[in-house]
Amino acid sequence: MDLRQLQIFVDVVQCGSFAAVADKQEIDPSSVSRAISALEADLALRLFQRSTRKLALTEAGEHYYQRVKPILDELASAGDDAKSLVSVPSGKLKLTASVAFGQVWLLERLDRFMVAYPEIEIELVLSDHNLDLLGQDIDVAFRLAPALDTNLIGTKLFATRYHVCASPDYLKNHPPLATPQDLIQHNAVVLNMPGYRTRWHFRHRNGSIDEVDIRSRLAVSSALALLDSALKGRGPVLIADWLVQAHLVSGALINPFPDYRVTATDFETAAWLLYPSRQYLPHKTRVLIDFIKAQIAKAPILS
Repeated sequence: MDLRQLQIFVDVVQCGSFAAVADKQEIDPSSVSRAISALEADLALRLFQRSTRKLALTEAGEHYYQRVKPILDELASAGDDAKSLVSVPSGKLKLTASVAFGQVWLLERLDRFMVAYPEIEIELVLSDHNLDLLGQDIDVAFRLAPALDTNLIGTKLFATRYHVCASPDYLKNHPPLATPQDLIQHNAVVLNMPGYRTRWHFRHRNGSIDEVDIRSRLAVSSALALLDSALKGRGPVLIADWLVQAHLVSGALINPFPDYRVTATDFETAAWLLYPSRQYLPHKTRVLIDFIKAQIAKAPILS
């Protein structure tokens, strides 16, 4: 059996089309079609139902995929394990993260990773949409969410916390922010997402929870614009610790409510490192995960 045909078959199932596989492998779409036709001829059965709108596995194709995929994973794992004994990690890693998290938190750590592993190339896709890891051939995703996506496997990197922050100049020239309820006298700058614009939740150290209605004249769609607005004194903002940590330490921003945990949606959120559910991890992916965890251990996030 031609292993390349088998890999193309698995890729077509995961990507959902011949064209997507052709783009992924940088080959002509007709080559993908020929590989599938040849595999179907060898097996004497039809693997896909084809139409102008849809490509779907037949019952036999689904059964074949479930048997073949683990075998290809095991072969790839065996080769990767063997190479890891005699060579340094190498190859390309395709990663994805949100725009703000990638620019502010991740890129600096990737700089160090690339120094430590000079044979590994990085392609970082920054997007505020959750991309399809299998369909877009992504090795690792960094996501911010209350819980782990059950369709993927991975690890929790660190808990994330949100703070209300404002610049010293803003606080000096506007009514005092002594308690969360004082926010009603201010126009906050808010993130233009469901749940972030109208009400924030405050949990005191003693466990009591207050809900505060938020006034705003400016809503932005970018966490980086939210940070810029706080630094330039446009108003108080609700912002994640990983994004604001350095500015709190330097004094460029102030958290007027240090005794409170604050959220717009969920108090328990985290940064996650995720990868497609499969039976093995390539050596290059394993070393990235271990490196990122070690970086966090050396410099925990301020909470």
